[in-house]
Amino acid sequence: MVRLAVLFAFLAGVGVQVAAADDRTTADVARARQLYNMRDFAGAVTAAEAASKAPERADSANLIAARALLERFRESASPDDLTSARERLRSLSPERLADRERLEYVVGLGETLYFEDAPGAAAQVFESVLDTPPASLVDGRDRVLDWWASAVESQARSRPEVERQALYRGVRTRMREELATRPASTTAAYWVVAAARGQGDLQGAWDAACAAWARATLAPDHGAELRGDLDRLVMRAVIPERARTTNQAPETLLQEWAAFKERWNR
Repeated sequence: MVRLAVLFAFLAGVGVQVAAADDRTTADVARARQLYNMRDFAGAVTAAEAASKAPERADSANLIAARALLERFRESASPDDLTSARERLRSLSPERLADRERLEYVVGLGETLYFEDAPGAAAQVFESVLDTPPASLVDGRDRVLDWWASAVESQARSRPEVERQALYRGVRTRMREELATRPASTTAAYWVVAAARGQGDLQGAWDAACAAWARATLAPDHGAELRGDLDRLVMRAVIPERARTTNQAPETLLQEWAAFKERWNR
């Protein structure tokens, strides 16, 4: 049940300013970021390529291009996009980037590793970002958290039972800690359910889903996205598996879930 949040809002926080009207390369960097945040990834790559011609802007520009190519790969699955993104990341000199850009660079490395089917390495890279001060990530934290959990889950699928249990336990623990400090985290609320289900704790998954549904209105969108994700997870996985292990009719659990949602909808 991989969610994989799009990380496009992450680049918005660097705040590159156009210093002078005749500074074309600075304007190109700003334009590339704007296009990235508008999800015009092809346009972002074109603007970044123009900006990269100036040595003083090349690293920032190539970072934007790499992240845009990674998002384009998510849509196209074109190997060329993934290869180009990796090569741009490899060409960077991270010491020339601003602190916030270095976080973006690390996230880009994690995404690339994930797409290259190296989820264990990707998870470690994403975890290093999560261990930075929360203020450094601002709204990007939930997106990185989602990618980390998705990478761990990809790891868990191919592991023996004992190792799989440990991986899901780690996800569940981190998400509970996130909720303790950030109750509005929709990513943490979702992954507590998914990790409990991954451990085979279906009652725990059910209880966590009910709790997440009830507090979903803490989210900026009043829980619309979280509730959609929860509903799919509960309907497609938790209810069928719980019905099998408890010898209950799936219809009974579906009715119970529908009644609970109705009581807490607004």
